[in-house]
Amino acid sequence: MSTLGKVVRAGVGRRRVQTVVTGLAAMMAVTASVLGGSLLVASTAPFDHAFAGQHGAHLTAQFDAGRTTTAQLSATAHVAGVAAASGPFPTATINAHSGAGTALPPGVDLPPMTVVGRAGPGGPVDDVTLTAGRWVTGPGEIVSVGIPLGSTLRVLGLPGSPTLTVVGVARSVSSTADGWVTPSEIAALTAPGAPRRYQMLYRFAAAGTTAQIAADRAAISAAVPAGALTGAQSWLNVKLGTDRNTALFIPFLIAFGVLGVVMSVLIVGNVVAGAVGVSTRRIGILKAIGFTPAQVVRAYMGQALVPAAVGTVIGVVAGNVLAIPVLSTTNQLYGTNTSGVAPQVDVAVIAGALGLTAVTAWAAALRAGRLRTVDALAVGRTPRPGRGQRAARLATRLPLPRPVSLGLAHPFARPARTAAMVAAIVFGATAATFAIGVGASLTQVQAAKNHDNADVIVPTFAPQSGHGPVARNRGPRTPTSADPAAITAAVNAQTGTRAYYGTAETEVSVAGVTGSTTVFAFTGNASWAGYRMISGSWFHGPGQAVVPTTFLTATGARVGDTVTLEDHGKAVPVRIVGEVFDPHTQTMEVLTDAGTLAAAEPNLHPDTYSIAVKPGTEVRGYIHKLDTALRPLGVSAQSDQFQGKSDAILALDALTAILTLMLVATAGLGVLNAVVLDTRERIHDLGVHKALGMTPRQAVTMVIASVVVIGLIGGATGVPVGAALQATIVPAMGHSAGINMPASVIDVYHPTELVLLGFGGLLIAVLGAFLPAGWAARTRTATALRTE
Repeated sequence: MSTLGKVVRAGVGRRRVQTVVTGLAAMMAVTASVLGGSLLVASTAPFDHAFAGQHGAHLTAQFDAGRTTTAQLSATAHVAGVAAASGPFPTATINAHSGAGTALPPGVDLPPMTVVGRAGPGGPVDDVTLTAGRWVTGPGEIVSVGIPLGSTLRVLGLPGSPTLTVVGVARSVSSTADGWVTPSEIAALTAPGAPRRYQMLYRFAAAGTTAQIAADRAAISAAVPAGALTGAQSWLNVKLGTDRNTALFIPFLIAFGVLGVVMSVLIVGNVVAGAVGVSTRRIGILKAIGFTPAQVVRAYMGQALVPAAVGTVIGVVAGNVLAIPVLSTTNQLYGTNTSGVAPQVDVAVIAGALGLTAVTAWAAALRAGRLRTVDALAVGRTPRPGRGQRAARLATRLPLPRPVSLGLAHPFARPARTAAMVAAIVFGATAATFAIGVGASLTQVQAAKNHDNADVIVPTFAPQSGHGPVARNRGPRTPTSADPAAITAAVNAQTGTRAYYGTAETEVSVAGVTGSTTVFAFTGNASWAGYRMISGSWFHGPGQAVVPTTFLTATGARVGDTVTLEDHGKAVPVRIVGEVFDPHTQTMEVLTDAGTLAAAEPNLHPDTYSIAVKPGTEVRGYIHKLDTALRPLGVSAQSDQFQGKSDAILALDALTAILTLMLVATAGLGVLNAVVLDTRERIHDLGVHKALGMTPRQAVTMVIASVVVIGLIGGATGVPVGAALQATIVPAMGHSAGINMPASVIDVYHPTELVLLGFGGLLIAVLGAFLPAGWAARTRTATALRTE
């Protein structure tokens, strides 16, 4: 080993505290960076690759065949900005249930399906991928998305109830249809009197932003007769829907990554600068035996790079391990078996972390290279005379014990080091405040998702296994024969009933949007159900509805607009009166009064009743009495006390705890490093104090007192910064997932909580100074006096 290598190894082994601090700071920054980078790549790469390979449609447009012609639609392929187009394809919306003897259970009612007449799967836009079977060749055949091969579908509401056989299963990366038939089949699948429609698929030269898509859509609309364009679906909405779970994590991890990187730079610089400060004499000796200034600088850079490299390796492994469970949804979506960890992200983070450490260490070590040999040999450790003397004189005038006043004056002797400690505590307090705020916000999100304000629920369908409240279960339900009027009569007869409402769930289609939309139709006043409003108001009668942000984004509608729902072949106009916060897996939802769908579905009855009891009513007794009254009807009452959390929120909670603990620990070790340096520099002064009668307990008090003001300043600064960061990141997390956050999810801090968090900075400082204080108390007087 070279002489320079021996110096580096000796420095790393001798300064164990600084080595651990540097390694942990690097690990924290790298872990968060790997998590954020891997999630960002993995949440976009699968969709982007599939979209490019299948020539996905940037815009899926639907036109009214009564207002335009096929020739006019074909001409839109030459509109400025259009790079490629496919169509026009005739379309229809069908309602069907499964036939007997097929892969599906017989008699299962299926959601409304958007069916497109298409001669083949290929084309310049939306090259549909067959995953099983073959393409349609004649009448009575359909290629489906998700319905098993060989199933038969009986189409309801059409003369003769035609039957379709699933001859192929396919996937469209653009989600342009739920199924495909031959073009000639569409006429037989269109209900008498129903409007005829065409579908056009477009790729544009510029379609990377919402504004560009809006401009392209406007150009298409201007090229056809007014009112011909009835709806359009942007590829950005499809992409956002597939990436929603992982997109939620990105702003959160970016915030922690930035905090970790900045703290890493701060601590590495402070560690190297402190090492140079306490090793002035050693630097002089190195230069005296022949070390050049460049070699001295490299020696101190090496002492920082070695632990940083170890911390980087551990951080990369930790980041990859933590990313795997978060990215499992991506594998399920695209049918891949990859871990989701991008090797290029690991390489970039490793290079960036070590490069940043090297630059920071080099900047801090330059002072060692510039020191003259004679000056370095002559200078001891004690701070230069005059520094902090005015603060020391002022501290002696305070009515405080002498050890406390001595400790309070210490930070003023090393202002640069004190500033570094304050900064470390600011970052620790910021991380703790931010983490607590994010946790509280996620709790509010889960409460909004559960809608568990009811005390009692009465399901009118056969219970099924699943997660969450009964009212939110998805999938086919087996209804009972219970009379809704008899159920409501039984509820009204209970003396403890304060309020109740019924919820019916059905599937409809929305013009211009592929796939089905879930409608929750309420009987009674459901304004107390726990739905949080973002804008507008709750609906007040039939014909009005509230919808989540994702519905507005997918349809291009705004609060105040009217949209048309297609339910069992009937058009149902609904005016949107409010935007509701409903962060559920089903992103296309409409919440409305049951009277809105009365004409289309006269037999639509609630499948769940939610009941709130009067204050003071014992819930168990109420349930027993109500259950006794309902048992003859074939239904039963049960408590609605679901308190679980979704997998995404549980993962975010776990990541928040892990990253916050790492960041706070790093901040505490940063304080530990600074206090160790300060204590070692003042070892001779400590010996003098002990010789004059300072007890070990007083020595501990003096060291702890030296960080009290620093901790209070750091906490008072970090708490508002953390609260501001939470108020910025939480809405950004919602926007990344395609949803807006209500004020109740963002404004989660209480004044008392903020005050306690402010004292958290003091706690970090005291814990960081505790070990050096113990070392100072144990140091023998004679040993301290001999050290200079």
